[in-house]
Amino acid sequence: MTDTRSLIFPFFCTTSSTSVFTCLALIAFSLSLAAFLRNLRRLSPVQSDDSISKNRQEQASNRALLDILVQQLINGLILGSIYALIALGYTMVYGILGLINFAHGEIVMIGAMITITCLNMLIGYGVDLPALMLVAISLLMAIPLSALLGFTIERVAYRPLRNAPRLAPLITAIGLSIVLQNLAMIIWGRQYVAFPAILPSEPHQFLGASITTVQILIVVLAALIMAGLMLLVNRTKLGRAMRATAQSPEVASLMGVNVNHVISMTFIVGSCLGAVAGVMVSANYGQAHAYMGFLLGLKAFSAAVLGGIGNLAGAVIGGLLLGIIESLGAGYIGDLTGGFLGSQYQDVFAFMVLILVLVFRPSGLMGERVAERP
Repeated sequence: MTDTRSLIFPFFCTTSSTSVFTCLALIAFSLSLAAFLRNLRRLSPVQSDDSISKNRQEQASNRALLDILVQQLINGLILGSIYALIALGYTMVYGILGLINFAHGEIVMIGAMITITCLNMLIGYGVDLPALMLVAISLLMAIPLSALLGFTIERVAYRPLRNAPRLAPLITAIGLSIVLQNLAMIIWGRQYVAFPAILPSEPHQFLGASITTVQILIVVLAALIMAGLMLLVNRTKLGRAMRATAQSPEVASLMGVNVNHVISMTFIVGSCLGAVAGVMVSANYGQAHAYMGFLLGLKAFSAAVLGGIGNLAGAVIGGLLLGIIESLGAGYIGDLTGGFLGSQYQDVFAFMVLILVLVFRPSGLMGERVAERP
């Protein structure tokens, strides 16, 4: 008989965590290969005088292509880290409830907006602290409010519909997304809200590519949060309760697990991750707006589907892969289409991936075919 744990919430099988390291190893291998090829170009043999000019032009062109490749891989890693954090919120809720929380993108947006508001207040009051500490304090103010919002959404909107047909909570989630989006427009307006330019933005050169201090912090912080979430799920009492609820809420309840508490905590944890991801997006792009959560949510959902919805390790891998695919598409779409399409069409790649996965492997890269819950 197939292990129910691997069917309902495959991430909780500890062997799947090795796939995360496999994905990271593949990314590291890609960067190393690019560096090797870049250095190999410098070892060209001695040429005759007649062919020096032509060879120099070819070398310059190849070097430019390699620089673009490395730059787009780095951009994809940064973008994928953000997608992975948001996708974790989707896949945690789905793994336990079988529900797609389409309001999660708006929680990401509201977390970013609250952080920017708190940061502007601290700066306005003349609080003399290092920039990173100001951002950390603002984020610590936004996280509890985002967690409270996630808890309220689950308690008010989703819990009464827990035994309703699957279409009812889906429509409710879409309605909540629209409500939160309009509420944000009432509070912060329709215009873009600038992220205060207080974080260090000096670029660092790496294999011919450029990466800023903020982007390095985004990748490092995302990796630490993902590692912490894995420890939470696999090493804590709450994580054991989540695994039990994911297998069978009825059996978990008979064994003394407070299922309602576990589900509420799942929404709270996912909302906290969303708030952090929202701050990462606004800090990286220097702005936030009321519409940002919709597209971010769809892309993160695509990442969760790509990795295998309900599988946390799959969400991480799907987010990283989607970020790299989108960045590579943005870097090369002009060459591929002869200049007909520009980098502004990079979103097309994310949804092309979603369509292809749904057509050829609906369960995702790391998902398994699951039976419907009774």
